[in-house]
Amino acid sequence: MSQRADAVRNRELLLAAAIEEFALQGVDAPVSAIARRAGLGKGTVFRHFPTKDDLVAAIVLDRVTRLAALADDLCGAPDAGGAVLEFLRHAARQRQQLDLSFLSGDLGAEVAEAQEHMARSIGALVDHARAEGALRSDVTGTDVMLLMCVPNDVVKHLPGAAPDLWERYLGILFDGLRPEGAHPLPHPPPARGSALSEVP
Repeated sequence: MSQRADAVRNRELLLAAAIEEFALQGVDAPVSAIARRAGLGKGTVFRHFPTKDDLVAAIVLDRVTRLAALADDLCGAPDAGGAVLEFLRHAARQRQQLDLSFLSGDLGAEVAEAQEHMARSIGALVDHARAEGALRSDVTGTDVMLLMCVPNDVVKHLPGAAPDLWERYLGILFDGLRPEGAHPLPHPPPARGSALSEVP
């Protein structure tokens, strides 16, 4: 394996290990535990991520980039409604793996740019589904970007909740996005920028 390929592999191992440790211990998980789970030394962690904030930002960047790529791939799918549902299901699974909704503040220009890309991609996905009649006409990409957090948020404080209970609420949520039986919404959608901080 080349030195570059080895570095890429180590970075991926560290991101995966950090997600698992953060899920268990929160973002206060020690770097030593992350290194141990990845099977690497602490020095390797710091070579890739000089600070804990850099590591957290890298996880958010990876997550947002993957969501944007998925929305891009699904845009224009023959089953436009199914494409939006698949996107929401993937986003909910990702959030179940590690909820970073508590993060606030500036995560850096690269993350902000990726969030903007994701917002545009979700907007295009929703526009296509609306044009195909698969979504109600008054739903926006910003609405969907905010709603992708809902299935997990509904159940995360419920004691003893089944791991897949969020899927029930995703089904209820998606039925609310369908045009059948829709009633006019009582308030206009929020501006896109106000939703970007909700996506990690």
